[in-house]
Amino acid sequence: MKTFWYVITSMRPWQWTKNLLLFAGVVFSRQFFDIELVERSLLGFCVFCLLSGAVYMLNDLLDRRHDREHPDKKGRPITTGRLGTPTALTVALVLIGVLLPLSWLLGRGFFILSLLFVVLNVIYSALLKRAVILDAFSISFSFLIRATAGVVVLHPVIPGLELSPWLLICTLFLSLFLAFCKRRYEICALRNAIEHRIALKEYTPMLLDQLVGLTSAATLISYSIYTVWPHTVEKFSTTNLVFTIPFVGFGLMRYLYLVYSRNEGGDPSGVLLLDRAILVDVLLWSISVILILWKT
Repeated sequence: MKTFWYVITSMRPWQWTKNLLLFAGVVFSRQFFDIELVERSLLGFCVFCLLSGAVYMLNDLLDRRHDREHPDKKGRPITTGRLGTPTALTVALVLIGVLLPLSWLLGRGFFILSLLFVVLNVIYSALLKRAVILDAFSISFSFLIRATAGVVVLHPVIPGLELSPWLLICTLFLSLFLAFCKRRYEICALRNAIEHRIALKEYTPMLLDQLVGLTSAATLISYSIYTVWPHTVEKFSTTNLVFTIPFVGFGLMRYLYLVYSRNEGGDPSGVLLLDRAILVDVLLWSISVILILWKT
């Protein structure tokens, strides 16, 4: 029983909120009451959650020596040895080996994206996370794959469903913003930051402050443009999405407050779940988007 619990913990289920992007396709296609499409999105979400869990286990196996220098990660089951390397490796490989063939049932495109997600994250864990700037872009590409998969998983039912370039642009800048905030937390809050992550040797607080400012502004601007872009207005027959901009602005500013005033930002998923203001803001934004699209 303990081994099972250690496996679940190592899969970091609290970070599966990142995979909520898989529902972007069904929401922005205004098909959120179509049971078949919702089921496909839910299945895609489950596949990516379990694949993410397998990738997290592989990452912990590769990083267990460096994680011992981290105040939070040093207690992970793989890092402490409570979950043995053979067991963790076997579970991760079995999950990947089972889920990738199953992903084919949701379409060839979804299978390709699932495979690309695993390959990218393995390369990131083994190599890319040591490269300054590129490490953040690698994380961002994982989010882009999730966003794309949320649309592609619906293609067998809606072949003509378009992938909005604005969805990718907003996802790119938001994920970069969160990644650079995390790097800033690590370099400022950890005593032996370089021992934990080699790429931090090349970062400086001043550089990260500029990158955080750049990506936060780009996120807000790109989302704002998206809401009033002619194609968006034509597709949804409304300009009311502009009223959701304040929620995005508040969310970004609240997160900046947590990073700079409360020295948080090391775990974006944890902030989403534990910070009441951001959680309420995200819920209000989601409800507003659904209501606006539903009424058009």
